[in-house]
Amino acid sequence: MAARHPHGAEELCAAGMSLYVRALRDGSVTADAAGTTPCLIDFGLLRPDLEEPHRLRPLAPTLALSRLLRESAEDTARRRQQEAVLAEAFEPLMHVDVPDSGTGTPLISVLSGFERINLAISRAMADASNELLAIQPYTNGTHRAPQYRAASLGRDQALLDRGGRIRTLYQSTLRHAPTVLARYEQLRGDTEARTLDEVTDRLIVVDRTVAFIPAGKDKKLALEIRQPTLVTYLVTVFERFWNLATPMYPQAVQRPSLNGVTPRQRAIAALLIEGHTDAVIATRLGLNVRTARVHIAKLATTLGSDSRAQLGYLIGQSGILEHKQEPDPESNQAQPPTQPSAREG
Repeated sequence: MAARHPHGAEELCAAGMSLYVRALRDGSVTADAAGTTPCLIDFGLLRPDLEEPHRLRPLAPTLALSRLLRESAEDTARRRQQEAVLAEAFEPLMHVDVPDSGTGTPLISVLSGFERINLAISRAMADASNELLAIQPYTNGTHRAPQYRAASLGRDQALLDRGGRIRTLYQSTLRHAPTVLARYEQLRGDTEARTLDEVTDRLIVVDRTVAFIPAGKDKKLALEIRQPTLVTYLVTVFERFWNLATPMYPQAVQRPSLNGVTPRQRAIAALLIEGHTDAVIATRLGLNVRTARVHIAKLATTLGSDSRAQLGYLIGQSGILEHKQEPDPESNQAQPPTQPSAREG
């Protein structure tokens, strides 16, 4: 049957029922009259009159009911057959040993809303005893509401009190942020922070067993990941970024300028020669566009450039991008313990 209507034969619309009753009483109706109720033709309740093609004759209610009941029974039989086929296809999968945490917790869960996300992080932190790893990029929501800052500060301190450690990687834009520095002045224990010009989206890894990452641009959705392979992959990403980052706390290391070009300007220069716009550069480095343009102007002045095209050429000739930041010597002392620690939620 055609599916031009939103209902089945068991619930004819008022217009269709009215026209069917009229056809039964009058013996037929015009084809035009049935134009607004195609369900009657689709269900076979109205059929063309062989003698008068422009008119439609009704099927007797007893015959219509019998036919529709038969079609319903056939449809039910088809659905049951499909159920049997699906059950047979999935039956072998029921015996596959799928690893989990032993508590029936899903390996990947979608969390919706700030309250639920923070609750999930707090629960994971409550069971943590080793390490918290976190990547905190600069976003408009970096300065969170006081209740969220207080909650994350409390759960971080609880981990430190249990002998755990916290390592956090911030975007360089936050290197001198008062709220970030004040946070570390309040924490007591093994905490360390570094900065990098470009980082990933927010990442939290608790005891290397559970990770949290954003699942949407508005930050209102997050994934809670307990799949061991994925968590290990995320830890590896963190460690590689960490080895490239500049220490910020407990001892700050200042990256030196090179030929009058600051580290921030070198990061901008690298993106400029890749052909990125001011807006993209600002987003990648956690800056607003105005600040990015100020840095670009200073870089142009330092290199003696009069135009954007010339600036790209002078960056290449200056050699400032050939200067590689040496990894922090302490970062390669030893790989983090098999069981690690956590960070700000």
